Amino acid sequence: MYQTWEELEESIKDCQKCKLYKMRQNIVFGTGNKNAKLMFIGEGPGADEDRQGEPFVGRAGKLMNMAFEMVEIKREEVYIANIVKCRPPGNRNPEDDEANACMDYLRNQVMLVKPKIIVLLGSVALKNILGKEYGITSARGKWVERKGIKYMPTWHPAALLRDESKKIDFIKDLMSVQEELERI
Repeated sequence: MYQTWEELEESIKDCQKCKLYKMRQNIVFGTGNKNAKLMFIGEGPGADEDRQGEPFVGRAGKLMNMAFEMVEIKREEVYIANIVKCRPPGNRNPEDDEANACMDYLRNQVMLVKPKIIVLLGSVALKNILGKEYGITSARGKWVERKGIKYMPTWHPAALLRDESKKIDFIKDLMSVQEELERI
């Protein structure tokens, strides 16, 4: 485990632990407040994120930002990362070996941030963080606590682009997160 952000960022800059490195434009490490009480974890970068080197800057990110505004979460006060740091081709879900290759980086990010709450955006984040036995449809909106961290599984913002009916659940989940954050 790396003790500082500098050590961690240095360790990842030339990563070739899985095949995703061959197609990347940029490693999409993470962004935001490195001392945040609230952290968001998605699945992996899309085309816009790969191009800009920052998570959630495309259409799904814009939707997430609008939801943040609605529930008064400030993006600059949270930390945002992904399961994988390089874009899977065609925006497919990361394969298990790709996710496993990046897990130490993500664990290290969580260790350095020390969040009180982690929002798991979608099935890939849920299964890789809490376990393969979880399904997003049944786990969504229900708090899970492990090792002093509270987890809120919810829809991935990209799912809201495909199915607008999920927006209400997403906003409700973020409202629950904001309420819990205020209690901490």
